[in-house]
Amino acid sequence: MHRFVAAVLVCFVWMNAAIAQSANDVVWIQIAAQPSLRTATSSAQNYASQLEDVNGFSLGGGWYGIALGPYRRSDAEAVLRTYRQERLIPRDAFIALSASFRQQFYPVGANVLSRGVIDAPAATATDTVVAEPATDPVVAEIITEPTDETPAEAQRSERALSRAEKQELQSMLKWAGYYSAAIDGSFGRGTRNSMASWQAANNFEQTGIMTTQQRAMLLKQYNAVLNGLGLRLVRDEAAGIEMQLPMDVVKFEKYESPFAQYTSTGDIDAKVLLISQAGDQGTLFGLYDIMQTLEIVPLDGPRERKNNSFILIGESAGLVSETRVSLKSGEIKGFTLLWPAGDEERRRRMLTLMQNSFVRLDGALDPAAGSNDAQAVDLVAGLEIRKPRLSRSGFYVDARGTVVTTSDAVQSCSRITLDEEYEADVLLDDSANGVAVLAPKDTLAPLNIAAFSAQTPRLQSEVAVAGYSYEGVLGSPSMTFGTLSDVRGLRGEENLSRLALAALSGDAGGPVLDASGGVMGMLLPKTAGGQQLPDDVSFALDRKSVQAALSNAGRNGSLSRATAALPAQDIAVAARGMTVLVSCWE
Repeated sequence: MHRFVAAVLVCFVWMNAAIAQSANDVVWIQIAAQPSLRTATSSAQNYASQLEDVNGFSLGGGWYGIALGPYRRSDAEAVLRTYRQERLIPRDAFIALSASFRQQFYPVGANVLSRGVIDAPAATATDTVVAEPATDPVVAEIITEPTDETPAEAQRSERALSRAEKQELQSMLKWAGYYSAAIDGSFGRGTRNSMASWQAANNFEQTGIMTTQQRAMLLKQYNAVLNGLGLRLVRDEAAGIEMQLPMDVVKFEKYESPFAQYTSTGDIDAKVLLISQAGDQGTLFGLYDIMQTLEIVPLDGPRERKNNSFILIGESAGLVSETRVSLKSGEIKGFTLLWPAGDEERRRRMLTLMQNSFVRLDGALDPAAGSNDAQAVDLVAGLEIRKPRLSRSGFYVDARGTVVTTSDAVQSCSRITLDEEYEADVLLDDSANGVAVLAPKDTLAPLNIAAFSAQTPRLQSEVAVAGYSYEGVLGSPSMTFGTLSDVRGLRGEENLSRLALAALSGDAGGPVLDASGGVMGMLLPKTAGGQQLPDDVSFALDRKSVQAALSNAGRNGSLSRATAALPAQDIAVAARGMTVLVSCWE
């Protein structure tokens, strides 16, 4: 009785809409939907071996549909009835409109969405048209046929599922919170109980065997998180890559070999790079190293490099970046997805669809692709190289690579590097005196080691400072020469020396050497009590204070026995060998 009332209500609701329908509407018969392009193509080929007018379209959300047509509505109804009776198509096949379909993938190169109807296959034609109730055909089927499969029919349709499809069903039940066991494709007691629980929550009979319609409903729930992304199949001929991309979120911007760059179009700060270049294993490994220097690949996250592929995952407070690249037949191809942090469910699901739809086409991106308008030393293919928050100078004081530097070089750093390559730990930060002591995490072999001068510095004597004046831009330390103006600070501080020397901010932390090449102190930043100093005034922390900091850190520095003045060239060689770039990263 309840079912009869429901049928009457459905019929009443759709009656008015059906009046406006025409027998000449352009419609299709959707007979299958598959979760991957490869499976869908194979399915379309199988149907095409038995049926006419087989087409394949993207449905969005990572699914691909197989449809027959396009037919007039009256012809489509006849085809649907005939093919069902002959068991050539599934019972749950239905009439669909063109608006349901997106880009056509089968037959390859075809585009029939915009053309008119075609005649139905002769085998399905009828001589007379039987008058039917003025209701929408799909609704009429719901009324005149069972609303869903019987348990026996559901069991038969379930047996037709592949192992991968069964595992996917378990994954969806797990996502919905009804399944917690292994994703193994085996429908045991745990899977059956989870199906029954889902059926109960969705007002279905608790049989523990999900029907085709119920599986479709669960899939719709599962894919709801992808709504609004506009996932569509994109074929980039220049890059030689075909895959699904969220085209309501990103759009193509430009080619800069080896990248095809798709940038954000709206509120979601997303970016996709299609990676494509010819090369060998050496090229692949070089790309792996270069990618890790880019701003778009945060430092934190797992890395995995194999002989013919690599994965890079970078995570920061605001960004998650995942890169997947492989080498095959002399072509390196892959992609990078950048997505805002905190949206992990949607990012993970979208990434899976992108991976599953990834297809390598013939050819790789032209090495000359891109305008190269924005050339700069801190750009790679138009993408910013990761830069430290600040860089200062430091100098080696023992054979194991212990470094002395300025205190401000180690403040608020997520990590500290030496020469932007070797990570270091802070052994001591004496902010009162402005000095810090670092220890490299890996054993280093410095070219030269500082030797502290045992001589008392003389006023107006020549001094030299080695440092990365431009914070590493030049790649090697610079030398700045000057004189010793005073052995005290402006307020009489006995642990400071005033220098007549025009140093830059990057020089801070570098060694100050006397005429014999001995280290008489460490250059301090160009501030004094918060005031900016004149260009030709600098201060150095004396060597006794530096040695005291080393002692407090459990390290020792050696003394220089040299007393004779050295040529400026010799001092420069010794100074550059002991000086190191210290970088603070956020």
